[in-house]
Amino acid sequence: MSTSRREFLRGSALAGLGLYFARDGWAAPRSPSDKLNIAAIGIGGRGAGDLDEVAKLGENIVALCDVNRTTLGNQGKRFPKATQYTDFRRLFDTERNLDAVVCGAPDHVHALVSGMALVRGLHSYCEKPLTHTPYEARFLAELARGKGLATQMGNQGHANNGLREAVEVMRAGTLGRISQVHVWTDRPVGWWPQGVRRPVDKPTVPADLDWDSFLGPAPWRPYHPAYQPFVWRGWWDFGTGAIGDIACHMADPAFWGLNLGDPVRVESETDGTGTPDSPPLHSRTHYIFADGCVLTWHDGKLKPDADLFCGAPIPDNGSLVVGANGTLLMDGTAAYRLLPDKQWTGFKPPAPSLPRSPGHHAEWIRAAKGGEMCQCPFTYAGHMTEVVLLGNISIRGGQPVEWDADLMRVTNNPDAQQYVTKTYRPGWDLHELTGVKPLFGHVPVNRHREG
Repeated sequence: MSTSRREFLRGSALAGLGLYFARDGWAAPRSPSDKLNIAAIGIGGRGAGDLDEVAKLGENIVALCDVNRTTLGNQGKRFPKATQYTDFRRLFDTERNLDAVVCGAPDHVHALVSGMALVRGLHSYCEKPLTHTPYEARFLAELARGKGLATQMGNQGHANNGLREAVEVMRAGTLGRISQVHVWTDRPVGWWPQGVRRPVDKPTVPADLDWDSFLGPAPWRPYHPAYQPFVWRGWWDFGTGAIGDIACHMADPAFWGLNLGDPVRVESETDGTGTPDSPPLHSRTHYIFADGCVLTWHDGKLKPDADLFCGAPIPDNGSLVVGANGTLLMDGTAAYRLLPDKQWTGFKPPAPSLPRSPGHHAEWIRAAKGGEMCQCPFTYAGHMTEVVLLGNISIRGGQPVEWDADLMRVTNNPDAQQYVTKTYRPGWDLHELTGVKPLFGHVPVNRHREG
C-alpha cells in the first residue's frame, strides 16, 4: 500500500474519531493532592483488587457498578457516598462529575465501558485483555490516541522493575537476533471449565443478580451458574479463554522488549475438546512474523521443548525469548534469568532506560493528574491484545489465519472474518453507545505503538 494511501486512511479514521471527544489536547495538570472522582465498574474478583488499589491511593470513589447486588452492597458499605448501579450505561448517563473509570468487569464488556469513558473525556483503567475481540482492541487504541487521557491496561507485572530490566536487556540486543519466543500457562486446567456445551436446564435467576446487565452485548440466553461468576472465562460469548486471561501478562515482556509488530500468519493446534461455545482445554498457537520470528503460545499445561531451557526448571507459567547469543527466561514473577547460566556469569545489565514505576495503579493516577505518562496505555495494550486474540480466531475458524493487519482482514478464510469483531445485542452496540462510526473500511494504518 502506498504511503499516501496509508496516510489518507489513517487521517480519515482519526478525523472521524476525534469528533466525539469531550476533551482534546493534554489533560490539564492537577496537583498531586487533588483527588480524582472515580467510578469502578465490575468490583468483584480482580475488579475488587483494582478498586482497593485506587482507593488506597486516596482517590474519591463516587460510583460503583456491579451486576451482583450483594457484591455491590458489600462494597457500598466501604464507600457509603458512592452511588450504586447494576447497569454501567445508566451510570454513564447519570454521573456528571467523573474524572476517571476503572473497569474490572468480564472481557465482553471491556470495550463498551472503556469506549464510553473515553468519549466522555475520562481517564480509563481496564483489566486485561483490553477487549473481547481484535477489532475492539484496534477501536480503543485509536480512540485513545493523542487525546491526552491517561489509559492503562491492568497487566500489573508491567510495572515490575525486574520485567523492565528484562525489556532493557532485550532492547540492548544482548540476545542477538531473535528466532523464537515461547509463552505458556497452566490455565485453564484446574482453573475454570472449557470444552463444554451450553447447559439445557433453566434454574431461577438469583435475586441479587441483574442477568440482563451481565449478558450486556452477548446474545441472550437463560441464566445458569455455569456462566457466572469467574467461569465466564471459558465461554466465547463472555471470555477469551486462557489466551485472553494470561497472554497479556506472559507475552508482555516480548512485545515490549522486541517491539513485535503484526503477524502475517497464525496457526493453532488443539486437543479437539473445543465446542462452538467454549475454547478447548489444551491448545498451541504459532504467531509468525514477517521477519521470521515465531511466537508460540502453549496453554492447558502444555510447555515448550525442555531442551530450550538449558537444564533450568520449567515454571508453570512463563516466557522464553531465544536469540542467537542466548536465551532469556521469565518465570511469571517478573524475575528473569539468562541461559545457559555459565555463559552469563558476571553479566551486567544495561543502564536503565525505562522509568521505574511507583506501582501500576499509582502510575495511572499520576498520569491522570498530568504527570509522567503510563507505560501500558491503550495504544500499546491495544496492539498486543489485538495480536494475541488472533489465536482465538485461528482456533474458532478451524484453520490457519493469513492476516492483513492494515485492513484487519483474514485473507484466506472468509468464514473466520466474523470472529475479528462480533454482533452486539440491541441496546449494547459499541458504536451506538460511543457515537463512533465503525472502523472497517477506514482502518488506520502505519500505526505507532506507545509504551
